[in-house]
Amino acid sequence: QVQLVESGGGLVQAGGSLRLSCAASGTFLEINAMAWYRQAPGKQRELVSTITNSGNTNYKDSVKGRFTISIDNAKNTVYLQMNSLKPEDTAVYYCHADMSSRSFPPSPIDAWGQGTLVTVSS
Repeated sequence: QVQLVESGGGLVQAGGSLRLSCAASGTFLEINAMAWYRQAPGKQRELVSTITNSGNTNYKDSVKGRFTISIDNAKNTVYLQMNSLKPEDTAVYYCHADMSSRSFPPSPIDAWGQGTLVTVSS
């Protein structure tokens, strides 16, 4: 069983910064990639950023230059540094992990965190 635990959300004024963390625990062979999604009230969940275990990253256009994703493979933890926050960044942020199981052959594991609320006031 795999668990993703997020932390770091909260209330911040526009222009401020927050750092989200997501730690993976449980039984798995390896993490292939991790990502952050967000869901604003009344909207669909959208992909914000992804990172592979080798450090390749991708970002949603609206957060490029403001958000930075990073991964600590030793700690099985992904971070999202969010700077210059805007009210439109307000959402519940979810961590996602693409993992491989310890079975032979390994099978894919698709894990989600419980979400952490980020509120940006104007």
